[in-house]
Amino acid sequence: MTGRPAAGAGERIAGAAMASDGTNEESGRMTARALAELTESVLAGERGRPPSELTVTSAFWLRHATRLAGAATTYLNHYVVLRVGGVFGASSFESGEVAADFCEGAAGRALAELIADERPAVRVAALDAYLSAVRPHRTAPEAEVVALPAGTPEQRAAARDAAVAGLLDVEPEGRVALIGVVNPLIAAIRERGGVPLPCDLNLRTTAWGDPVAESMATVLAEADAVVATGMTLSNDTFDPLLATCRARGLPLIVYAQTGSAVVREFLGAGVTALSAEPFPFSQFSAEETALYRYRR
Repeated sequence: MTGRPAAGAGERIAGAAMASDGTNEESGRMTARALAELTESVLAGERGRPPSELTVTSAFWLRHATRLAGAATTYLNHYVVLRVGGVFGASSFESGEVAADFCEGAAGRALAELIADERPAVRVAALDAYLSAVRPHRTAPEAEVVALPAGTPEQRAAARDAAVAGLLDVEPEGRVALIGVVNPLIAAIRERGGVPLPCDLNLRTTAWGDPVAESMATVLAEADAVVATGMTLSNDTFDPLLATCRARGLPLIVYAQTGSAVVREFLGAGVTALSAEPFPFSQFSAEETALYRYRR
């Protein structure tokens, strides 16, 4: 079975195709091309230095397997990572969507070419690299820096997911749609009195045996708030998710390793809060690393 690490060592693969969810047509039109419009703005040079002037120094194709202590399942993650100067851009993808030889054709290319690539994961990684280059998380004055402590994968995952849950303002027994299942995050939501409504493309039950919905529409229909992964950017679910949250006034918190600088562009425009963890991600280090929290 493939998916993201159950203890939050990476992003979970987010919810499946949207069914009818009550999104009104006007809101749907406003956000149906949210990512496309952001991409067009970047390519037009409206967000800072033209991406045609920035070059990809290094390209990474990462295949990452995890089986945590006591777990019965091995989880498999795939990432495209691009380095541009002093920053990285990244995107998750499903197996088979990007070939491993992608790297040799990406290094040395102008960033604008990859932002216009036909593969969603490549576009998101390139867009993330650009937006990180023009405004790095580490220098963003509105970002709150959270230090993830050195330690085991389980310790670091728990610290990260507690930081994510800290962005969620939920009433007792408030229902929280979790688009992309991370078990420590489920535990953190419960510790704050919330009721998780898990949704995931690959998992059918949580570590505690809770059923996991496959369609986002199922959990969004019941939710008082939403927590979603950055994986939604590359699997075509971010735009409809944004439209639904805007139409219903649902708080939307995104926890993003991949695409974190992309999600930041939607703060106050459908996204309520963001946990940004740029590459190298917490699962790739046992030392202290930084996570950046943003609020609208």
